[in-house]
Amino acid sequence: MQDFTNKIVVVTGAASGIGKALAKAFLAAGAKLVLSDVEKNALDKTATELSANGGVVRAIVTDVSKTESVTALADAVFAEFGACHILCNNAGVSVSNCNVWDTTPNDWAWVLGVNLRGVAHGIQAFVPRMIESGEPGLIMNTSSGDGGISPLAGQSVYASSKAGVSIMTECLNAQLVGQETKLRACIFYPSGGILPTGIWTTRRNRPAELAREKPAPAGGEMTFDEFMTGMKEIGVDLPVQDLDELATFALDGIRKEDFVIMIGRETMEATLVARAQKLARGECPIEDGLHG
Repeated sequence: MQDFTNKIVVVTGAASGIGKALAKAFLAAGAKLVLSDVEKNALDKTATELSANGGVVRAIVTDVSKTESVTALADAVFAEFGACHILCNNAGVSVSNCNVWDTTPNDWAWVLGVNLRGVAHGIQAFVPRMIESGEPGLIMNTSSGDGGISPLAGQSVYASSKAGVSIMTECLNAQLVGQETKLRACIFYPSGGILPTGIWTTRRNRPAELAREKPAPAGGEMTFDEFMTGMKEIGVDLPVQDLDELATFALDGIRKEDFVIMIGRETMEATLVARAQKLARGECPIEDGLHG
């Protein structure tokens, strides 16, 4: 897909962060946007901001963890536009860093519900209709290098959910190609540096019924600013990736028909080879309790 002019693009988790940046990039490229997010006030603010300079922007509150909510989103999109050309399953949440034995059932229910089942719900609600339309299309699922490539031990819940997204997308694309549809799927790995997104504070959207059953471990939750300050205090200067630049990179990857969209993708091979070699030797690929 080389030209996004008048293409119908649906972005979940679009009220802020990467989702908002993707929406801005697609709008600048001439697409018609449907923005969805669970945060109504933030979603409405983003829709107003993006539509200020013209273009078609719709905002639909959606809880991707609920299949009926995503089905309603798809119903609304196809009722108004009759098509969806690009579906960005981008919504994501995270929980505090801790040992697996210190996680709780609700940690897993919430994160897997949004990050993994949310992607499945998007595929289930949109892809059959996208195939039926007979038009070329794309499903771009946002994963993470922390899961799909080199998981961090402390991020067990989040990393597990994102590893699932990567494998789901591989299966999806193989099926779309093998059954000769006009659709393709790709994995988007946000990358290039530390990302200043709302993922640092997603607990603001955690449903009361999925509240953590016990207090989070000390130091397990921090904001982006707190994390960056802590790194500087120990002498570590981490690069921060501009989200608008990242979104532009993602659209370029779509135009190139890349299956994996990732800044610095060329470094992935060495990481995955080393990981595979350790597994083949019967070793755990994660060392020091921190990284692969």
